[in-house]
Formats: sequence, structure tokens, C-alpha cells
Amino acid sequence: MASEYIGYTAVPDDAEFKRIIYAHFNEAGRQFPWRETNDPYAILVSEMMLQQTQTLRVLPKYEAWLKRFPSVQDLAKASLQEVLQFWSGLGYNRRAVFLQKTCKALLSDFGGEFPRDVALLEKLPGIGPYTARAVSTFAYNQPEVFIETNIRSVFIYFFFKDATEKVSDSVLMPFVERTLDREQPRLWYYALMDYGAELKKHIVNPSRRSTGYTKQSTFKGSLRQARGAILRQLAMQPDLTLDVIGKMESIDAERLQKAASKLVQEGLICSDTEGRYRISS
Repeated sequence: MASEYIGYTAVPDDAEFKRIIYAHFNEAGRQFPWRETNDPYAILVSEMMLQQTQTLRVLPKYEAWLKRFPSVQDLAKASLQEVLQFWSGLGYNRRAVFLQKTCKALLSDFGGEFPRDVALLEKLPGIGPYTARAVSTFAYNQPEVFIETNIRSVFIYFFFKDATEKVSDSVLMPFVERTLDREQPRLWYYALMDYGAELKKHIVNPSRRSTGYTKQSTFKGSLRQARGAILRQLAMQPDLTLDVIGKMESIDAERLQKAASKLVQEGLICSDTEGRYRISS
């Protein structure tokens, strides 16, 4: 069982560490459609969706998204309303906006092709250091050095068990680089992520001991909930007032107004003189 690979107390050397991670992966590695492709667009879609969203929620959305928007060109030419409609349910809607903006930038600046240079990838809308390196590794099997929540948990668990202070990513990164499997980095990162995901089922999440750890605020009653409600309703039907949205979503008027004002400021929605809102074109 996968759990037999959890419970190490001694700090392993690099060879033993790799053996443990790969042994778990060979027995209990997860299978996802984004692991069956080297298409950078499909991989970017998965990376954007997986940010702050559980894998099981992403899976059906990912498949539906690629069926409707199978390429950079398809997403770039779609309406924002349709893009947000297909994103509905994932939350953090700006990720969908950035994803479409990236596709438009790829068409205008790179002929629709993804650059292989990480520095160029980072210049695309909404793509930061992690996402750029993840796309480079998973699409092109380049040995990039990066860290995300499951990887962070693994390195804290194995190499900082007895740390008395919280651990920063800058401290972890040399360990990530030192142990990187440069011959098959794609597979190695999958193995690390799967070990980290399994680890959290058996012990308190080691990432809580990271300097960057913050507990996510409650969704219900938040401005984030109101933002999502507005975009969800407008993606299905334009020209709605906040009063109508509030009744359908059972959200108070003050919170809806604050959320709507922010969404207008960000250019995601617009309103007419009678207070009816729609997704911006």
C-alpha cells in the first residue's frame, strides 16, 4: 500500500530519498490526462486550473475545456462570457482571463507557438516563475527547478523534520535542485507531487511549517463568493441587476456592490445606465 512509504524518521541521503519517492510512485502514482500529453497549451490549462483548486474538481473541467477550446487559437478568439462560463465552478476567475490573454499574446507575439525560454514564458500574462518552469518541464522535459505545495511538503518532511523555525522556499530550493533527476525531470516532479499528496493523508500537512503558509479564508460570506456569484450568473445570462443576482444567490446587497465595483475596475464586467451588468466584451 502507498502508506508503507510514509513514516521515515531519519534524514535520507539523496540516493535513498530518490529511491523512496520513486518506489511510492511506481506503486501508487496517479494518472491524469495532463500527464499524457506534452502539448504546452494543455499543460498550461491544467496548471492554471490546479492553482488553489483540488484535482478532483479540476478533472471534469479540464476535459470539458479542452473539448471546447482545444487550441491556443480557439481560446483566443472566444468571447470572455463563454470563457467564464466554462471556467465556472473553479473559482479565482482571473485565472481564466489570464489564460485567454496569454493565448492572444502567443498569437500576436509568437505566431501561436509557446516559447521554450522560461524568461519569455514568464512575460506572458498571469504566468509566474512556478508556472513557467512547470510548463517547460512538463511540455519539454527540461530540468527546471521549481516548488509547489506538494513538493514543499515532501522536502520539509524529509529534510527539516527537526527544524525549530519555519522553513522558507529559499532554503528548500537548493535541496530541490540537488536532488533533481535531470534525465527525467517530468517523471521526477510527478513522483514528488504524488508523494506529497499521499503524505497529507497520513500526517499534518508539513507545508504548515513553511514561512509562506497562510490558512485560506472562509469562502462563505466572503467578497470572493460574491465575485464568483456575479460572474457565474452573468456568464449564463447578461443584463442582470445586482438585485436579481442577490436574490438568486442569496447574497447581501452591500457585498455584491463591493464585488461588482471591483470587477468593473478590473474590466471583467460593465454596466449600463439602468444598473444592468454584463461580461465585458
